[in-house]
Formats: sequence, C-alpha cells, structure tokens
Amino acid sequence: MEYPPGALAAFLPPAAFGSSHYNAAFKALMALCGLATLVLLAWLLASLGASRRRLSAAVLLFALSPIAVGPISLNTYDAWPALLTVGALALFVAGRSTAAFALLGVAFAAKVYPVVLLPPALIFAWRMGGRALALRGLAVFVGVASLCIIPFLAVAPHGLAESFRAQAARSLQVESLGGSLLAAADRLGLYDATVVHRTGHAISYDLVGSLPETVAALSSIAQLAAVIGVAWLYARGTSSDPRRLAFAFAAALAGFLAFTRFFSPQYLVWLIPFVLLLDVSAWVVTAGALVVAQVWFFHYSDVFALGGYIWLVLLRDVLVLAVFVLAVLELHGRAAKDEDPVLLEHELPLRVPS
Repeated sequence: MEYPPGALAAFLPPAAFGSSHYNAAFKALMALCGLATLVLLAWLLASLGASRRRLSAAVLLFALSPIAVGPISLNTYDAWPALLTVGALALFVAGRSTAAFALLGVAFAAKVYPVVLLPPALIFAWRMGGRALALRGLAVFVGVASLCIIPFLAVAPHGLAESFRAQAARSLQVESLGGSLLAAADRLGLYDATVVHRTGHAISYDLVGSLPETVAALSSIAQLAAVIGVAWLYARGTSSDPRRLAFAFAAALAGFLAFTRFFSPQYLVWLIPFVLLLDVSAWVVTAGALVVAQVWFFHYSDVFALGGYIWLVLLRDVLVLAVFVLAVLELHGRAAKDEDPVLLEHELPLRVPS
C-alpha cells in the first residue's frame, strides 16, 4: 500500500458492506467526512467572530466545492485527513490543545502532510501555556502518531518504509508548478521535455532529465522555506488571537501545495476549509483554481502528452501560489495589528488551553 497506516481508517470500514458495495460505501464515508468538516467549519467561523452573512456564504461554498473538485472528491480518501486537520484547529480554538495535538498525530499517520501545521501549533501552545504545554503537545503528537505506526513497523517494516518512500521519493510530476512550467517551456519550444509513466506504488507521470531533477530539488527547498517562513511570520506576532493560527494553518498548507513536486487535483480538498477562514479574495482565487482543474481533469491524456491543456494546469498552480501569497499577506497584516495596542484591546477572547 502506498499510503501511511492511518489511511486504513478510511479504507477498511467500507469493506464491511462487501466487495460489491465497497465503492458506494467508500463514497458515502467520504461524504460523511465532508459533512463533519462542514459542521466544524461553521463552528470555527462562528467562534472566530464571522458575521452571519460570511458564515452562511462560507458554508454554502464549502458544500458546493465537491462539484468543482469533481468525482475525485469522493473517489480518494483526502476528505479524511482534511477532517482531522480542521478538527485539530477547532480543538486549538476551543482551548483543548492536548487533544488537538493528538488529532494532528492521527492526521500525520493518515497522510503525512499535516506535519506542516505542527510548527505554528507548537508556537501557539508555547504562547498560550509556555514551554511545558508546547513540549507536552509535541510529546502527544509523536506518541499518538507512533501508536498508529509502530504496530505496522513491527509486523511489516519493509511495507511501512515503502509506503513512506513511495510518497517522499516521487519525481517532478507534470501537474506540479515546476513541472507545468517546464511543460509550458516545451510548448513554447524553449525546452524538450520527456514524460515517463511511473507504475510503482505511487503511480504518476513525471518529467525526467537533469533539469527536472534540479527543479524538483529547488521545489522541495522552496516548500520547506515556505513552511518555515510561515512559522517565523506567525511567531512574530504577540497576541493570542486564534484567527492568526487559522491564517498560519492556511498559509502553511497553501505554501506546501504551491511548491510540492507532485500535485494531484484532490489535494485541494486539504486547503478548501482553511481558505474559507481567509479573506474573500482568497475564496475567489481558490474557486478559480478548482474550476480550472475541473476543466482539464477529463483531459489527462492531453496533459500527459504536454498538449494545450497544460496551460490550464499551469494556471491552476499559479492560482494556488496566489492563495499562498494572500494567506501570508493576511497573516502579516494580522501581525502588524498585534503591535497596535488599540486593536489588541478588541482581540477575540480565547479559552485557557489544556
């Protein structure tokens, strides 16, 4: 299996309905995850002081987002880790930091990417409860993730290592920002791109050659820099306003996706609920990315052949990069407000963390 052990929580329950009904049961489970995420999103917006109009609009957009994402929103298990990460943010806002770190640990065991939320989460815990709370949170995260992973390490160490290696060792995918830029250069006659169909554990269409390898390495460096940069920017603030943590989560996820080496359309499911906690401009840009991705989703053969639809892939990637910039600007703007004593007087109250 190419996925981490926590994915089995989504893969195994539908098997109870038999192989002939597995697909329908799996889709129903993912729909339930989406419904639960919608409820948590509504609670978060209300807790963070959103107006009734904004809350209603955000909930409606989230409910409609699977239409824009397309069939893949129910055909993959990404709604499961998305639910876990939104649940973790809700627990942080509710003052249940220990439980939030535990849920992040489960999310990491399910899809790995939630680890990018750990730095701002630790900073938040340190700010709210000091070093002791931050260290306890880190211990809980590691402990829960280990409980999910160690049994598989004991039973099938090679298989477990392969599941992580299959994801981490992937090359520069055509759908990534770096890959689509090289594909666009190929369309313009500036570069001769070669696409290879990988059929290992992680099936993908990758660009091969020395330049794609260099771009892949630079993409990973940019990805790491984006995550660290968001944590640094979040740490600059001094207030305990939970909206800043929401902005930091959104920025970290957007940066992780903007510079990833492999970017399948369903990955946007991770980002959508966090974008709806940002300004409306980020909503519009994300909606554009979803629509563009849906247009070329049914023309994958043209994309992999580096046909004209590759321009839409590049546009999707640029729009996600724009979401990252908007999230960082919003986080930076909130940091500036933290330094204004008048604005600090109107800061949202936050429950004492546990």
